[in-house]
Amino acid sequence: MRVMIDTNILISALLFPSRQMNTLIYKITTEHQLVLSSYIVDELLNVVRRKFKSKLEAVDLLLSQLPYELVYTPEHPKSGLFKIRDEKDYPVLYSAITEDVDVFITGDKDFMGLGLEKPEIVSPSEFLEKY
Repeated sequence: MRVMIDTNILISALLFPSRQMNTLIYKITTEHQLVLSSYIVDELLNVVRRKFKSKLEAVDLLLSQLPYELVYTPEHPKSGLFKIRDEKDYPVLYSAITEDVDVFITGDKDFMGLGLEKPEIVSPSEFLEKY
């Protein structure tokens, strides 16, 4: 199963590890295929540079060792696939849809209730309970 993680979950997992986040990353990387979009990686690095500068080297190291498939998010994604309140969230979900991701894990409530068949949108705890 192909699984994409939203930037907020990736930041939590990398910078604020907990038992749940460690289990989530372990489960995804050992039992599924982690997919990260170029948009998510760029957003992660920008947030870390801005808010957690001292953690930049650790994030670089982890991203270089974490097993994942990197997919490209177009600079100008085709509009109209779905409607979402925050336009900055559009490229994230656009990549998940166009790359045929099965599950998208997020803590952002704006992604919930969009009525998409695929990917299935779940929280970290929902993913751990279900998979």
